[in-house]
Amino acid sequence: MGKNNMSLRGRNVLGLEDFSKEEIRLVLETAKEMKNIIHRDIKKVPALRGKSIVNLFYEPSTRTRTSFELAGKYLGADVVNITASTSSIVKGESLRDTLYTVEAMGVDAIVMRHKAEGAAAYASRVVAPVIVNAGDGAHAHPSQGLLDLFTIEQHKGHLEGLKVAILGDILHSRVARSDIQGMRKMGMEVHLAGPKTLLPRFLFQEPGIFVHERIEEAMEAADVINVLRIQLERQKAGLFPSMREYARVFGVNEKRLSLAKKDVLVLHPGPMNKGLEIAPDVAYGDHSAIQEQVQNGVAIRMAILTLILTGGRKDAVD
Repeated sequence: MGKNNMSLRGRNVLGLEDFSKEEIRLVLETAKEMKNIIHRDIKKVPALRGKSIVNLFYEPSTRTRTSFELAGKYLGADVVNITASTSSIVKGESLRDTLYTVEAMGVDAIVMRHKAEGAAAYASRVVAPVIVNAGDGAHAHPSQGLLDLFTIEQHKGHLEGLKVAILGDILHSRVARSDIQGMRKMGMEVHLAGPKTLLPRFLFQEPGIFVHERIEEAMEAADVINVLRIQLERQKAGLFPSMREYARVFGVNEKRLSLAKKDVLVLHPGPMNKGLEIAPDVAYGDHSAIQEQVQNGVAIRMAILTLILTGGRKDAVD
């Protein structure tokens, strides 16, 4: 970590609004070292030996939960997964009681996903372990925001000045919120587009953020396109007419992709509805870094856990 004396040790990771540009840069630089570990034959370092981490997930997750689990294990920590469907949560145990129980076991960090906005911030107030927000309602998903920045920088070599189009259901997307906060702090220009019913205009009256009703306008000369997953229950709620109509008007296909820069990078937080918000030939095409995002997610989560639990001691990751 060089001469940088900045430390995130003991910090809760609740949302990117709490991070400075320098702190985001520290996470991204640390993730580069962590990605090297993932590429080794033996993916084990003693950075978090003797530390214990609980993944407390009240909502289903494959990518985020698995990558946090692998991140902890690659770093030598003891990792325990608790899911709502297989614990006392099913019996009606309150969030506070579950947190107290986990804390009483002496854990160092709780990685938490919950459907209620503010749940991670609440946890940080009632128990001592460091809290990492792995998604709280439609509020924030900071590790996803960081892995998106990391993926973009790995491809583009820099972040400042890039034009990013975020497309789809901005209103209900914790990924969009964390991306927007991180991208603006790193000097990127953010363009949002999607159905009017899924655009929270009032949130984004800020410099460097542009809202469009047509995705073609947002995609024009974009360096990066981030396609958000459409949650099918939004259609049942009447927020857009039909899946077929959504794909026709707002789906990212090869024709629309040609509006962006020739070296445009395509991202998607997953899981994808192929043929709805993104065409299969775009999802698996030459511009896509969607599979790479998954690997980068492990590197970013390794970086987060190392920095908050050790401060990023250099001897721990060698």
